[in-house]
Amino acid sequence: MSEVAEAKESIARLENEVKESEADLKEFLAGIPNIPADDVPIRDDETGNEEYRRHGERPSLNFTPKQHFDLGEALGLMDFEAAAKLSGARFVVLKGALARMERALSQLFLDTHTDPKHGYTEVNPPLIVRDEVMIGTAQLPKFSADQYRVETEDDQIRQAYENFELDRNAVLDFAEKRGIEAARAEKKEVLGFVYRPNPFRRWMIPTAEVPLTNLVREDIVDETKLPMRMTANTPCFRAEAGAAGKDTRGMLRQHQFTKVELVSITTPEQSKDEHERMLTCAEEVLKKLGLHYRVMTLCTGDMGFASQKTYDIEVWMPGQNTYREISSCSNCGEFQARRMNARYRNKQGKVAGHVHTLNGSGVAVGRALIAVMENYQEADGSIAVPDALLPYMGGLKKITKVG
Repeated sequence: MSEVAEAKESIARLENEVKESEADLKEFLAGIPNIPADDVPIRDDETGNEEYRRHGERPSLNFTPKQHFDLGEALGLMDFEAAAKLSGARFVVLKGALARMERALSQLFLDTHTDPKHGYTEVNPPLIVRDEVMIGTAQLPKFSADQYRVETEDDQIRQAYENFELDRNAVLDFAEKRGIEAARAEKKEVLGFVYRPNPFRRWMIPTAEVPLTNLVREDIVDETKLPMRMTANTPCFRAEAGAAGKDTRGMLRQHQFTKVELVSITTPEQSKDEHERMLTCAEEVLKKLGLHYRVMTLCTGDMGFASQKTYDIEVWMPGQNTYREISSCSNCGEFQARRMNARYRNKQGKVAGHVHTLNGSGVAVGRALIAVMENYQEADGSIAVPDALLPYMGGLKKITKVG
């Protein structure tokens, strides 16, 4: 009887050790990036990116161009101080014609991508998603510091309980009577947020790529339905933890911004051509706006974690006298599909393997607004409305100072 009792105790202990080891292994494996495609340049950083093509010419302005924040504030339509009072740094309040222009850009992009020529289906997804959804598209666990986590008080108490090696009553005493901070202090790794999948935890989406791509998670899609093309216009939320001190002025790098996203789900045989097609779809909206841009093939040192190959579209910004990324189109191969367990069934009815996933900005709306402001500015500080936006602007042809 004594041996049986010891065996029960050791079995429970060993099973717990196995679970912890499996969780550590899973987390380690989830931190390994995708393997770059054979034609991706092998370089250390962004200086190794290669130009793929370019469109148009830089605008010829006979005056010194201003940056977007100088233009917007002078017009009385862009307020960073008010946003700071509401939310802190890296937020903006847009008003009047600039707010309308941002909405107009979103509508132009969606109308373009949902046109039969492009063939994307518009989707309105949730903005708050679960742990496994963020894991599927590789935002977690490696980039948890760049994400916004959503918690209620109940969530905090539950997390404290799950991370405590104490009985339930002791945890509730700490969390409910002495407060969640006291509970966290008892287990310092909770305060530092040691990542473990949690079915109750929720996250604000950093991009619509996350919910759109995960629509096929744990699914077997018929090949006849591929390629599956989706687009969405959503707010995006990013902590920008890895961008401290970068682009602190203006709208270039914010915690909240709007983006029209493109996502394609394909077979492995289709993905390379689909990548090129997605790129041309993203370029189309910039051509409609008459903006000069270049397309860069990113090198290994500048590629995203989940990407197999990435094209960046960089638009010319006269006020900054440089190019700025406005879209990033990536082929992730089967990297995300493996994390999501997303597969496809061929025409013979057999499960043929994992799908390939692709995503791209079609395009970042806030940066498009900046580009229009800087490229269409006039000597008196007003901003001409591009022809493509006129149908969405209620007849307004020029944005001028309020009052």
